[in-house]
Amino acid sequence: MSDPPLPGSGHLARGRCPEPGTFVHEALPGRVVFGAGSLDRVADEAAGLGLERMMVIAAGSSKPVGDRIADRLGDRYGGSFGDVRQHVPEDLAATAREAARATGVDGVVAVGGGSAIGLAKAVAVGLDGPFPVVAVPTTYSGSEMTPIYGITGQHKVTGRDLRALPRVVVYDPALTVDLPPGVTGASGFNALAHGVEALYAPGTDPVAALYAEAAIRALADGLPGAIDEPADLEARSTALYGAHMAGRALAIAGTALHHKLCHVLGGTFGLDHARTNAVVLPHAAQVMARHEPAALARVAVALGGPADPAAAPALLADLAARLGTPTDLAALGLQADALDEAASLTEAALGGAIGADEIRALLEAAFHGRRPGGD
Repeated sequence: MSDPPLPGSGHLARGRCPEPGTFVHEALPGRVVFGAGSLDRVADEAAGLGLERMMVIAAGSSKPVGDRIADRLGDRYGGSFGDVRQHVPEDLAATAREAARATGVDGVVAVGGGSAIGLAKAVAVGLDGPFPVVAVPTTYSGSEMTPIYGITGQHKVTGRDLRALPRVVVYDPALTVDLPPGVTGASGFNALAHGVEALYAPGTDPVAALYAEAAIRALADGLPGAIDEPADLEARSTALYGAHMAGRALAIAGTALHHKLCHVLGGTFGLDHARTNAVVLPHAAQVMARHEPAALARVAVALGGPADPAAAPALLADLAARLGTPTDLAALGLQADALDEAASLTEAALGGAIGADEIRALLEAAFHGRRPGGD
């Protein structure tokens, strides 16, 4: 894994981010523990935060890891919560908060992908007083590095609150070796989308851009190896590092067209979030190549291509094909008669920055799985 380039290095075209010396950057608090075997440090990290009783959120394939953490917490273990669902339904968030109150815990360890970590965030922002989150990600969602949370009622509503930002993130690449290839590829594309959007989202700056470019390079390098050889810890570590850097970038820059659209497709129409990211990202990149060409040129270079914004969508599509991720929204269960509503809701979420007709055309192409560029 290589470090991000120093400011001013390389020959990349500048995107939206201002020149060094003319920006404001707010570094977010938090501690990261990274490396194979880091799972054994979770109990010590909880003790370092001064926490006395912790709830463990873990479900499905992550439950055995959650049980291991519970054993290591010893007297600090305050119970488990095993109901985890995508997009954090508001009734589930309320139930989890009540469980936290009833058991008297003062913090939570969230083990799993974006859904488990998202639920922990929803609990943290819904309780009175501080409620620290320790995140142990087992996929490449990158949610663990951001203060962004989402809760779904009739529609998915997202917010930004430092209470949602995990105080400690423990990355153990060994926890990802059993991920099915489909989960590796799709969640990796979720992380890749964080890096891509961080180059042009409203809050971006030169520091976020460095994180984003490093993330894109690492994910493009590590994910194919993780698919080909699931037990390859070097490839897994590179991919997980990329997800981490992408999350850092997103935390600073915020979201734009791609994520607004994916939140609509997931929160309103129930589509799987990671797989939706994999389908939509090349098409969103094609739209943004027109609106933010300098930023998309940087994406193309980070993916190993020329400094040409028109190259980025095809390079993303090629990587998706290499990873075997889904290519069309129809296969994910979206109905054709939902496209108009999805376009309208996304336009509203963007405040009209991109028109419904352009979003509708993006959705049409993604629905049918057309390759960006038409070839």
